[in-house]
Amino acid sequence: MVASLSLLALTLLIFTGSPIPKYADTNTWFWLSLSGFVGYVFGDFCLFNAYILIGSRFGQLFMTLAPPTAAVASWLIFGETMSGIAILGMIITMSGIGISILSKENKDDAKSHSRFRRLHTSLPAKGILFGVGAGIGQGLGLVLSKLGMTYYEQCIPSSDGDVLSIMPFASTFIRAVTGLVGFILVMLFTRKTRTVLRATHDGKAMAAMVGLTLFGPFIGVSLSLMATLYTNPGIAQTIMAISPILILAPAYFLFHQKITLKEIIGAIISVIGVTMFFV
Repeated sequence: MVASLSLLALTLLIFTGSPIPKYADTNTWFWLSLSGFVGYVFGDFCLFNAYILIGSRFGQLFMTLAPPTAAVASWLIFGETMSGIAILGMIITMSGIGISILSKENKDDAKSHSRFRRLHTSLPAKGILFGVGAGIGQGLGLVLSKLGMTYYEQCIPSSDGDVLSIMPFASTFIRAVTGLVGFILVMLFTRKTRTVLRATHDGKAMAAMVGLTLFGPFIGVSLSLMATLYTNPGIAQTIMAISPILILAPAYFLFHQKITLKEIIGAIISVIGVTMFFV
């Protein structure tokens, strides 16, 4: 969060002349901050705990709840509806993701506590709740972001095109502020501040964190808000949910991980589902 805020502030300074979002009013800060809490703090807290309790495969599987959550929330808040073919595309895409994820045999899962050997028949209730919370938090947080950006767009003068074009990055800045405050409170409550401070002495981890920050909270999240701004959040979230499919090629070429036939079939099904949004 600190690193992403630094990059976002530098971007805003270069393009708008101010390191903090210009023209953002109280409504903008409120809804984008709420989005940051729901998406960053609540959603990610649930997701990381789901990884610990039920493993990454099942944790990612529950993230397929995000697209329908975004679609329903968008309908309730904005009155936006999806066409029949878009709904079918969503179902097909999520089915492909499910097939691909469930075919994986993660090393983390295999090396975990013995209870993970029972995951194919039963999952811990606490892990399921965290997984559901992660999916709902991700989808709802995205819709709240669109609501915040709607208010923000109304505050920006039409004559200031630079601020308007960089609005998703300014919105991400506001969400990141909430994320930083929220996670500091979580660390204080769970007494993990010393753990985080010790982690900063790991050079390799910090180098990886820089790359993670660049492509995740800085570029990735900002582009996700841009996608949400220009299309239905349910469609945007469905397309973003194919990340488990997109990592198959890097996993094969960089880490030489074996890709199974089910993963390939799941990837093909997901791509077919995504293309239906553009028919």
